[in-house]
Amino acid sequence: MPAFVAKRVLLALPILFGVSVVVFLTIKLIPGDPVSALLGPSATPSARAALESRLGLDDPLPVQYLHWATHAIQGDLGSSISLQQPAGSLVMTAFGNTLLLLAAALVIATVGGVVLGVVMALRPRGVVGRVISATSLGAISIPQYTVALLLLLLAVQTGAFPVGGMHDTGQGGTGDLLAHLALPAIAAALTPMGIVARMFSVALAEVLQQEFVANMRARGLGSRAILRHAMHNALPSLLTITGLQVGYLLGGVLFVETIFTWPGLGQLVYGAISSRDMALIQAGVLVSAVVLVLVNVLVDTAHAAVDPRVRG
Repeated sequence: MPAFVAKRVLLALPILFGVSVVVFLTIKLIPGDPVSALLGPSATPSARAALESRLGLDDPLPVQYLHWATHAIQGDLGSSISLQQPAGSLVMTAFGNTLLLLAAALVIATVGGVVLGVVMALRPRGVVGRVISATSLGAISIPQYTVALLLLLLAVQTGAFPVGGMHDTGQGGTGDLLAHLALPAIAAALTPMGIVARMFSVALAEVLQQEFVANMRARGLGSRAILRHAMHNALPSLLTITGLQVGYLLGGVLFVETIFTWPGLGQLVYGAISSRDMALIQAGVLVSAVVLVLVNVLVDTAHAAVDPRVRG
């Protein structure tokens, strides 16, 4: 197992290098001039040249990348032009809020998807199974921002849930946080839940058709015991499906955070794009990409832990 983990980590290193290059070059291609953002459009050529020299913007691109990557490895992601604060601290604070939303959405998607998937696998031709199958297909088809807008409209009309932020003014506590978290988490989780339900039902149905299940039935084992063994054999597929949904949630949570004004990484990057804050955009995208690569390594490790065949 340690050798497998070391191999996955070594394979992730060139991926991380490629991610850093893509992030760096992509930010360079975005329209916008950080010098103009700092000095204003009426700055003199000499002032612009001095600032470009101080920021290293007059160096060749490979030199700029090496300088940026060296600082990024040391935890220095630059400074936000619009907020005048270290980009790293801003991104990590926002990412903590995003992680909370992502974790809640992932729990809803995984638990709900497994329950629905089990019902579809056990009752594929029943009325309940068909209804759940149609519902999960609809959940996959509806964009996250549409679900978020519908939930926001429902919250405004009923007053049952807060419509934005993480806390009410002057309040706090776990209950208040959970009330603000409920709608964004549901909006983010609906599509992944439909995907998990449909794919897990297929994986579980395939396991239930295998010979060892028929042998357990012949030995008189109950339905619950058989289902428990079958779900254990379908667990590697569930881990893979869930790991893929983490990447989907990281990308799609931007819309949810913006609609519900959740102070996460998506809303921070959205504001940075509006203000052409290149350092903040670069830091936010880099952190998201690195986290996604690390999640894939963790998913591969968990897969190998439950299925020894993968290690070979």
